[in-house]
Amino acid sequence: MLKPGDKLPPFTGINQDGDTIDSKSLAGKKLVVFFYPKASTPGCTAEACNLRDNYGALLAQGFLLLGISADSVKSQKNFSTKYGLPFDMIADENRDIIGKFGVWQLKKFMGREFMGIVRTTFVFDETGTCVQVIDKVKTKDHASQILEA
Repeated sequence: MLKPGDKLPPFTGINQDGDTIDSKSLAGKKLVVFFYPKASTPGCTAEACNLRDNYGALLAQGFLLLGISADSVKSQKNFSTKYGLPFDMIADENRDIIGKFGVWQLKKFMGREFMGIVRTTFVFDETGTCVQVIDKVKTKDHASQILEA
């Protein structure tokens, strides 16, 4: 998994509208990249809606937000539209970006082990350097975790 001090890995993804998002186009911007397990599940919805509700405060601090999961473009579109999400939601069905950030890991739930996305948020400064990794995401209060850093 990426850690503070690491550089933003190069990536290309497709957002909810079918547009290509390339890490090169994000150069010079403060960036919040949040990975979540599955669109429209309770925790992921709470997290995305908290970020939506605090989007103005995040923008005021200069942050650009990107949500990434292994969902399809259609799922991302439905999720984004249903909850009015004002930021890009990237569909990473092949888990290329997920792998580069190191968030595809062994998880345990109800005595069962399986591979999946570990809910994690990475904050990058304008130079593309990771300045914060949030691995204990408070889904209902995630924006404050980012803003208080």
